[in-house]
This record gives sequence, structure tokens and C-alpha cells, in this order.
Amino acid sequence: MAKTAWKERDKRKRATVAKYAARRAELKAKGDYEGLAKLPRDASPVRLINRCRVSGRRRSYLRKFGVSRLTFREMALTGLIPGVTKASW
Repeated sequence: MAKTAWKERDKRKRATVAKYAARRAELKAKGDYEGLAKLPRDASPVRLINRCRVSGRRRSYLRKFGVSRLTFREMALTGLIPGVTKASW
């Protein structure tokens, strides 16, 4: 389980990216890279990190499901993810 501070930091970064998205697009269209450099560092969407919705883990994130591999396995085995079953042959 990720620390609450990391989850909150991620929320704050996402809010900053959303706040400056229009301004960043405008400056990029103009080619004003000095203006882009003056924006806050966290305004860049590249700095966002995908985190598991359940545990907050950032490593081994599965984009299709929005969770980490560990959470995915637990949810799949308990039947919480529709259409996903354990393979057996």
C-alpha cells in the first residue's frame, strides 16, 4: 500500500496539469518555449505517474485495468473483473 502522501502528491500533480493544459497548448502552438519554461514544473503531463487505483502502487501498472499486477491477480481470482478467468489446460 502506498503512503497517503504519495497519493495526495499524485492528485495535486493531476490538478496542476489540468489547470495549465490550455495554457501549455497555446504556448506550444506559438512555439514560445521560454513561456513554457516559466510554467510550474508539475504542469507537464510527462511528470504524471500511473498508480494503482486500489493500492496506489506505481510499479507493474496494467493500463487496461488501471491496477497493479498484484491487485489484478487478487481481483481476477475472486471474480471481480468480468471476463477474466484463470487459465487451465
